[in-house]
Amino acid sequence: MTKDIAYIHKKVTFRYLFALEVELYINVVVAAYNIVQLGFGWFGVAQKTSNSKWLSYLLDQTAVYVVFAGASAAAQHSLLVVTGSRELQWMKWCSKFTRFCFQIGSAIILNYIAALLMIILSFISAFSLFRLYSPQRYFHLKSST
Repeated sequence: MTKDIAYIHKKVTFRYLFALEVELYINVVVAAYNIVQLGFGWFGVAQKTSNSKWLSYLLDQTAVYVVFAGASAAAQHSLLVVTGSRELQWMKWCSKFTRFCFQIGSAIILNYIAALLMIILSFISAFSLFRLYSPQRYFHLKSST
């Protein structure tokens, strides 16, 4: 977004906030991972061994944590845009660039929604993994006696 402020041409983009740029790259990688996982499920590529289910579970957990951490960092960085900082000589952008702030706020809310949906997928992955194990014997597969 571009505006003229006190005869100076100011331009604001998400790239000025490094946390937002990092969040973009995180979202691209995690979306690609989720598309690959969706493709495995869609085309019936079964995870037959417990090792592949463990890998899927750990990658799902990692994706959730990374997306949530990235969204939290972006929210913290964006708070600086809303409030400004005299110590850092950082002006409030939202009083001048309202559309930019609404877009960034919407993106952060959608990132938290995506993290919540990925938590649900992680629960499904955990259920798929841990149902293979016997409830009576610690970390023994049901098929092994």
